[in-house]
Amino acid sequence: MADTRLAAAAHSSFARHETFAPRFGWLHKAYMRVKDNPGTFIAEDAPVELGVGKNMVNAMRYWSKTFKLTREHLSEDGKTKAHIASPTWEARWLLDEDGADPYLEDPGSLWLLHWWLVSSRPGAKCWAPTWYTAFHLAPFSRFSVVEMTQVVMRHVNFSFPEGPVEASVTKDVDCLTKMYARTPAEQPAARTTDTKTGAKSNFEDLLACPFRELDLLTPVGSRGNQQWQFTTGTRNSLPASVLVYACLDYAARDTSSSGSISLARLANEPGGPGRAFRVREPEIVAALDKVAAERADVSRVDAVGQRSMSFSGDPFVLAWDVLDEQYGYVTHRPGFPTRREWDQKYPMLAKVAMAESQQQKHQPLALMEEIA
Repeated sequence: MADTRLAAAAHSSFARHETFAPRFGWLHKAYMRVKDNPGTFIAEDAPVELGVGKNMVNAMRYWSKTFKLTREHLSEDGKTKAHIASPTWEARWLLDEDGADPYLEDPGSLWLLHWWLVSSRPGAKCWAPTWYTAFHLAPFSRFSVVEMTQVVMRHVNFSFPEGPVEASVTKDVDCLTKMYARTPAEQPAARTTDTKTGAKSNFEDLLACPFRELDLLTPVGSRGNQQWQFTTGTRNSLPASVLVYACLDYAARDTSSSGSISLARLANEPGGPGRAFRVREPEIVAALDKVAAERADVSRVDAVGQRSMSFSGDPFVLAWDVLDEQYGYVTHRPGFPTRREWDQKYPMLAKVAMAESQQQKHQPLALMEEIA
C-alpha cells in the first residue's frame, strides 16, 4: 500500500537543521567522528572536533540522522540521558575511507543519499517529513514557500496528534529550496570561468550544498513572487544501477521473496522512486533494461496493459548487490564487515531498528485518502 498518510512514512521532526542545508564534507566528517565516539554530537568540544560552530554541529547531527547514516539512542551504560549516535552499516559502506565514495565525488552517491533521505521502509522511517511531503504527497510541481507550507501543515494535522508551529514548517520548506535549487548565478547560462584559475564561478555555492548538482528544483516566477518548480525528464547523472536499487528497495517494503512490482507503481506511487527522483516510467524502463542486460535475477516483464519489474530472490538483497556492483563490490574488500558484524560492534542499532519496526506494525493502516 502507498504511504498516503504522512505518519506511516515519517517521524514528526521539523526545523532541526538550524536553517543549514547539508554542506560538502559534513557527512564524511560526522561519520568518521561518530564511529569512534558515539557521543561526538553532545560533547562540549564538539565544535572544535568537527571544526564548525555550535549551530552547525546540530545541523550535522540532524543531516546524519535524516540521511539514515546514524541512529540515535540512549547510552547502554546509562551515564547520560542525552541521545548518542551510532553509525549505520550504510554509512560504513558509503563513507568510510575504504568505502564506496567517502568524499561523494560520484553524482550517483548524491542521488543515493537523496533516496535515503526521502524514502521510508520498515524499521527506517523518513526523518524529514517536509521533504517527504514535497516529493511524494504535494499535488503540484510548481510552488511558493507559502503554498508548500500549507500543504505540509495539512498533512501534518491529518497525520500527527501534535504538530509543529507553522513557522517551523516554513523553515523546512525554505531549507529544501536552498538545498536543491541553484541560485541565479549557478544556472548553466550564468556560469563563467576564471581565465587564470579555470574555476567555475559557482564552485563555492556547490560546495555549500552539493545536492544542487541534481537539478531537481529550479527557481521560477518573478521578483516579489518567487516560486520553485520540480524538474522532470531524463536524469543524465542518475546511474541506472542507483535507480534500479531504489526500485528494488521500494519493492522490499512488501516482500522478501521473489516476485514482481508494476512499473506504474514504481513511477507514480507516493514513496516510490518515480516521485523521489522525479522520473517517469520510460526512464525507469531504460534503467531496468540496462541493468537487466547484465543480470539474470532482475528483468522487465511486459504483459497485456502492464509492465513490471520481476526479481528472483529477496529484493532487498538484490538491491544491495546491484548497488555494490556499481561501486566495485565494496563488500568484497578485505575486512569489510557484514551487517551482523556491524550490529555486534554497535548493538543498539538493531535494537532501535526493531523497536521502530514494532511501532510501525501497530500503527493503523492509513486510508487511501486525498487531502490536497
